[in-house]
Amino acid sequence: MRKKPREYYLVDGYNVINSWPELMKLRNNLAEARDTLIRMLSEYGAYEHYEMLVVFDALFTDCEEHVEKIHDHFIVVYTGKGETADSYIERHAYDYVRMGREVHVVTSDGAEQSVILGAGAYRHPSKEFHRILKRAKKELRQGYLDKHVFPVSRNEVSSHLDPDTLAKLDAMRKMK
Repeated sequence: MRKKPREYYLVDGYNVINSWPELMKLRNNLAEARDTLIRMLSEYGAYEHYEMLVVFDALFTDCEEHVEKIHDHFIVVYTGKGETADSYIERHAYDYVRMGREVHVVTSDGAEQSVILGAGAYRHPSKEFHRILKRAKKELRQGYLDKHVFPVSRNEVSSHLDPDTLAKLDAMRKMK
């Protein structure tokens, strides 16, 4: 049986930073806002087993496109001179859908949403995706941090042995 490929998420980084409350507070320090977003998305992607690609505009720079591989399933892209995050995301959404991948795009940009829907990808407005991420984090916290209930009765080896074997083991235990 062939394993289903991971769902693919393309995230418009600055669009998300400008719509999530905890990231909007960090807009005066974009490096910190980007790092916080990357950490949050990396945790979510690992928990849900998604491929994550976060794209940040570098439209008005003279730099070439820059790609950072955070780990095997998480990539950060800074677009090159003259390219918007929107155009990068639209192109990759189209390509990945054509390869048979399930593609989700996180952005609140209406024009971009129309294009990616036309390409066959799913759209998630930034604020809606924030709620999804917070719910997943709550589930994770409850699953690992809530009190675990242990069985009341003990599970002893003696309850699984026949009487003859128990008698022999008891005799061995009493020997000196």
